[in-house]
Amino acid sequence: MTNTDPVAVLGAGVMGTGIATLALGHGLPVVLVDVDDAVLERALAQVARQLKLGRLMGGLPRESADGRLITTTDLSAIVGARAVVESVTEKPGLKKEVLAAATAVIRPGTPVVTNTSAIPVDELAEAAARPDEFLGAHFMNPPYLIKTIEVVRGPRTSDVALAAVLELLGEVGQQPVVVGDGPGFVVNRILQRVINEAARIVQEGIATPEAVDALFTGCLGHRTGPLGTADLIGLDNVVDSLHVLLDRTGDEGYRPCDLLVTKVKAGEHGRKTGKGFYDHGGVL
Repeated sequence: MTNTDPVAVLGAGVMGTGIATLALGHGLPVVLVDVDDAVLERALAQVARQLKLGRLMGGLPRESADGRLITTTDLSAIVGARAVVESVTEKPGLKKEVLAAATAVIRPGTPVVTNTSAIPVDELAEAAARPDEFLGAHFMNPPYLIKTIEVVRGPRTSDVALAAVLELLGEVGQQPVVVGDGPGFVVNRILQRVINEAARIVQEGIATPEAVDALFTGCLGHRTGPLGTADLIGLDNVVDSLHVLLDRTGDEGYRPCDLLVTKVKAGEHGRKTGKGFYDHGGVL
């Protein structure tokens, strides 16, 4: 494999398109795979918009030509990939199914990265054909604007695979922080608990979402408060991550509060649906 081989991204949702944008904006070719043609069609428009936004806000190099983007429902298109980034829905069974299929067709020596928010890397590595070539890279949303990335080394991850992924991340301007494996890793083990408690405070009528976030931004210096962050992540993803953490730690503090569950059932998922804890003025 060479640096001219494409980066394969599996899943054309919010994070998948963001990761594709990051690579394309740094001039790397990308193969974006999804099972739904309609999702891929929307992804083309989203990537184009995000490339413009990323350059406007200084997250992407303005002088770099965009890499070539191929969208497809055919998994065999990833055969010659330089690296594979899995970014499908935060469901362990689905992720394992996708990883098993993907690692069966790619060349040995191709590093495979999961963008899971909370599922332990070694748990997912069970589905990979070569667990030593598997690790986690928890991109923050949007990845073309947030430079720091949590890289999760599983107990079976090899030095070679880790080095290859760190090199790739350096090429796209990311600043990796390598951590060990475990439910939620570092960021989400802390963040999801905070979001859940913030939502519970709103549920109990103690404070509005605006008040909660104002205290976090004004008193603690956060760029956004926990509920604004939850809307950006997607409340459906928050609930999925909380269930993963609850199931794997047994800590009741991770059980999604009623308000989060109700909002997800109502389709109020945050920015991507136009409404979550805040009204975002329409679907993004």
